[in-house]
Amino acid sequence: MIQLYRLYAWLHRLGIPLLPRFLYMVNRIAFSVALPPTVKVGARTTFAYQGLGVVVHARSVIGDDVYIGPQVIIGGRSGEPAVPVIEDGAFLGAGARILGPITIGKGASVAAGAVVIADVPAGATAAGVPARIIKTGGTAAQDRAA
Repeated sequence: MIQLYRLYAWLHRLGIPLLPRFLYMVNRIAFSVALPPTVKVGARTTFAYQGLGVVVHARSVIGDDVYIGPQVIIGGRSGEPAVPVIEDGAFLGAGARILGPITIGKGASVAAGAVVIADVPAGATAAGVPARIIKTGGTAAQDRAA
């Protein structure tokens, strides 16, 4: 899934007209993931279950070493032109909704099923609907190891 994304994103950057769109549709049908070629995805980013049910806004930015669980939505909000930025080392649990012009900080964690509509600082953990910060400090990798 991610290799196919990287191929059609590269073709899109080269300005090739139809092939990137076709490969995007193959990715969408085969893996049930909406990952447009204009999304910036960092190195070593992991999509759980090959990105099953993941939807990402076309202008979103995803950093390096990010874990994205299944059924995650990274999208905008009505009337807001800006979209989410997911910084390096973040962890997005299954079914999380990241909505609007917000930033998920470096090493931050978002719990499964959380609806995030405000910034999550670096190293913090957010949970709930709407999401609130339940833990600060540390990195997502340290929290998972504990």
